[in-house]
Amino acid sequence: MASVVTLVSSIIQIFIWLLIANAILSWLVAFNVVNARNQFVATVGEFLYKITEPVLRPIRRIIPAFGGIDISPIVLILLLIFLQNLMYEFFVYG
Repeated sequence: MASVVTLVSSIIQIFIWLLIANAILSWLVAFNVVNARNQFVATVGEFLYKITEPVLRPIRRIIPAFGGIDISPIVLILLLIFLQNLMYEFFVYG
């Protein structure tokens, strides 16, 4: 059972990094550091959006934007870390 928990934990960790990459890319595009019309940037941005948006959308409906700042990735990252710790507590250490 520990190997299954480790696999799921690794998938969660990869998703957390994708969330961070999506947030950083959106900041870089918003501050005109990278050009969103560049084909590579557009492809990476579209991939990250399609991967993260289905999970972030329900959180965005519940939590309002604070002055234009989207905190839904932070909330999701905290929930995923909580889920990781809960899995280890119940299935590995328990």
